[in-house]
Amino acid sequence: MKNEKLKNKKVAIVGGGPGGLTLARLLQLKGADVTVYERDLNKGARVQGTTLDLHEESGLKALRHANLLDAFKKNYRPGADKLIIVNENAEIFFSDHEGKPEEDFGSEHFRPEIDRGPLRNMLLESLEPDTVVWNSQYAGMQKQNDGWLLQFKNGASAYADIVIGADGANSKIRPYITSIKPFYTGISGILSVEGVHNSESKTPNIHKLLRGGKIMAFGDEKTLTVASKGDGGLAFYASFKADENRLKNIDFADKTQVLAWFKKDYAEWSNLWQELFENTETTFILIPIYCMPLDQTWDALPNLTMLGDAAHLMPPFAGEGVNMAMLDALELSEYLTSDNFKDTQSAIATYEKQMRKRASEAAKESLENGEKMHSKNALNRMLDFFGSH
Repeated sequence: MKNEKLKNKKVAIVGGGPGGLTLARLLQLKGADVTVYERDLNKGARVQGTTLDLHEESGLKALRHANLLDAFKKNYRPGADKLIIVNENAEIFFSDHEGKPEEDFGSEHFRPEIDRGPLRNMLLESLEPDTVVWNSQYAGMQKQNDGWLLQFKNGASAYADIVIGADGANSKIRPYITSIKPFYTGISGILSVEGVHNSESKTPNIHKLLRGGKIMAFGDEKTLTVASKGDGGLAFYASFKADENRLKNIDFADKTQVLAWFKKDYAEWSNLWQELFENTETTFILIPIYCMPLDQTWDALPNLTMLGDAAHLMPPFAGEGVNMAMLDALELSEYLTSDNFKDTQSAIATYEKQMRKRASEAAKESLENGEKMHSKNALNRMLDFFGSH
């Protein structure tokens, strides 16, 4: 290890998503004593949903430093980043299927896709045995000595000298650091939890359009995004402008109610899209889209910080969420083990200042993209955007 700051100190990471697991890997490479506490019962307990695209200067950069780029290349899905843009009637206006290279690592415009499950397994396999303590749903913590005593809902407890919240949008760690709360963006989304299995037989029309890549559909100030999955299925997501409480009377566990909602709210859209809602495997979830204020700030603590959505929740419309979380992990691991800071508090303060600045820029882009994608002339605006790239 480069310095003495983490020597004989226990680091607890609350949350085993991509950001938390990347941080654990990077800190272990530096010789730190790290434990990840994850609420899932085990690594197979939860369906891992949509695909993720990793970016050269953030997600892929973190994997390079974690010595995991070769593992990523074995697990990512060449061609899954290929895109078509269509209108509400599924008429194609843009496609990069013919001109886009299968692999272009090192290019700022190459954003390779990986399914969440393989990414998580790859990160888990890179960790030392028993790094992740499963079935550890965070319940609270109290200051103890110079660190924290964490309590979990299963009755267990654990001491840590440093705690890092990687526990997502509804972070329970965040309130210990700041009282700032996210704001509703005016846009909501509906996600199919498992998507469609075997899309070739169950949703043949959409499958034919997908061609193993992605579809972005725009019309009537609404969007529908469909992504192929490596197991032969697909994931999809509908988003639209809405009052925060407008859909609270719909039971999203009832596919019949959701299909009726889609037929009504997406009445201008082709019947083609209905096969997605008719053939999804399980339930849907409603996701009101929130964003942290772009000017948030707080005073750094000596033994507590956070990363990813816990620190800077943002809309999904720039594909930056997981990338920012993994870049957070890289920068935090470097600062906590650097000789350039006199103590952990100054290392955390520098990390948080830099993290807030770049996350704010990414969130601003995400908000602007959300407005473009749900505007009256969304199709033309998005064609201009992708045409320029």
